[in-house]
Amino acid sequence: MKNDLKFSLKALLLMSLGAMMCFSCNSDDDGDDGSNGGDSEDIVVSVDASLFSQGDLTITMVPCTLSDGTETDCWEILTSSIPSDHEQGPWCPDNITDGDEKGGIWLENGNVYDVSGEFIQNMAAFYGDEEWLMYDDNGDIFKTETLEDCINAANPNVGEEYKNFCVECLPSYVTDLTQTYFIPVTPVKLDTSISFGGMGPGGGDGAPSQRGLAFNGVIFDAPAPTDAILGAYTIAPFDDAGGHINTGAGYHYHAATGVSTQLSQDDGHAAMIGYAMDGHGIYSQLDTDGSEPDDLDECRGHADDTRGYHYHVDNPGNNNFINCLAGAYAVMN
Repeated sequence: MKNDLKFSLKALLLMSLGAMMCFSCNSDDDGDDGSNGGDSEDIVVSVDASLFSQGDLTITMVPCTLSDGTETDCWEILTSSIPSDHEQGPWCPDNITDGDEKGGIWLENGNVYDVSGEFIQNMAAFYGDEEWLMYDDNGDIFKTETLEDCINAANPNVGEEYKNFCVECLPSYVTDLTQTYFIPVTPVKLDTSISFGGMGPGGGDGAPSQRGLAFNGVIFDAPAPTDAILGAYTIAPFDDAGGHINTGAGYHYHAATGVSTQLSQDDGHAAMIGYAMDGHGIYSQLDTDGSEPDDLDECRGHADDTRGYHYHVDNPGNNNFINCLAGAYAVMN
């Protein structure tokens, strides 16, 4: 794969107070290193909203209620979902002679594949199905080219006319789209994890479907419905950052590939890449030594003395970030 806030004064003051409180609970005098009876599971690290990009984000502290009934404060984050730290695309190459740089990536069976012209040319062999033929006699690849094409080809009931099309929805199709998300300022860890639902953050009756938010304001979304996409003999590649576009959600991620902003840690721990919808930090899959923590729970989370409870994302080839929420999420009525 290629290597290529507006805070009110009140919000800033509250955030500073939260940081002071966290410093206090993390001090050696409290025994959080485990030597004096402390427990890293008890360390609570509040969301540092200053870590989010300054670009197309507006962040305000608002009162909110969490799914467990806790009344607290949340960060209300208004985002255009346009990343400020990397370009969007490309997704579909034009011709089967195009190299890796002309297309995005595809996620299959735990692996990440470059969607080059050669990949498109060999899809019949890749999937063991001769119905795959996504190019003409000149090697030009069939791809969506208009907003109407994007909407129709991305429909779960895609018509026969889009069979063997590479689906590419462009940033120009969603220029006026904004999304609002709510993340608890201080996470509340629960005794029982919460499965992700089909409703958005603050959905009232169900847990959010989104996993979290990257520092650039782009959502870490639910797994892409690749079976449905492939079943219609279409492919909707992700760009090198693991993102693509639909007209309802705008640009969003389905994998953490190391392209969006990562905050390195001083102790060799995996880099931080954003926050989950319950306010716990999300970190990349591997620590700097290339290993994945061996004590992750069912949600892909664990705790340490510096970061408290936090998550590590899944292997990007698995079309997944985290498996569930260990904390309460915001319910905005």
